[in-house]
Amino acid sequence: MAREAGVPLKIEDFDTISARTPIIADLKPGGRYMAVDVHRAGGIPVIAKHLLKAGLIDGSCATVSGRTIAEEAARVKETPGQDVVRPVSDPVKKTGGLVILKGNLAPEGCVIKVAGVARTEHRGPARVFDGEEDAMRAVTSRSIKAGDVVVIRYEGPKGGPGMREMLGVTGALVGEGLGDSVALLTDGRFSGATHGLMAGHVAPEAARGGPIAAVANGDTIVFDINKRRLDVELPDAEIQKRLAKWHAPEPRYKTGVFSKYAALVSSASEGAVTFVKS
Repeated sequence: MAREAGVPLKIEDFDTISARTPIIADLKPGGRYMAVDVHRAGGIPVIAKHLLKAGLIDGSCATVSGRTIAEEAARVKETPGQDVVRPVSDPVKKTGGLVILKGNLAPEGCVIKVAGVARTEHRGPARVFDGEEDAMRAVTSRSIKAGDVVVIRYEGPKGGPGMREMLGVTGALVGEGLGDSVALLTDGRFSGATHGLMAGHVAPEAARGGPIAAVANGDTIVFDINKRRLDVELPDAEIQKRLAKWHAPEPRYKTGVFSKYAALVSSASEGAVTFVKS
């Protein structure tokens, strides 16, 4: 959306904004309430009102109603005694729900949703799958063990094509009781309902020959949220040696709109926008 509007926006900006913006809505999957409870509390304008009061958003921005954010917030009828949306002075969490990690596995960055996630570090052996279905079969057959790092690749903008949502696999991990002991990384994407230590949007993606394409079963992968790092414990020379032998897989679609999309789409770190090659 930013690219279409001509607004400069980098993947690192999300980390910067998240670091200064508290979580004030106590919502699932990490919190107590559902979206309907926000509505009963007074709706999204209640959140806007609290953020405006703290100087965290620009009240002059237009909304779909034709009124500004400040005007919508001024009209709000907040339900007395509601505790779904909390004041900025007493947030659910002092910082936002997204962090951007980089490292030798994600030189262009990846996204982790940290709301409701207690772990800030994980180190474990890679279990590598070249697609969501293979990963799901491994989880449901109970071949994933505590401490593992599930790697799902070739699900990025080009490889998917289109960045399929990996919610099914993450939900299955939670269902198997592994949500708090297994980590997952993918060049695909997640939704807000994802639970656990999960890195999505890993870029460059495997279909472009990104480092995630070089990961092999048993390689040790390290998540370090505080240091904003996602790494595989391999020398750079070994990663490059493996990538030199890498060959792009056959595209899933060789004709039609999906084929065209895969040929024109950019990296997830650039918003997965399409462009015409010169």
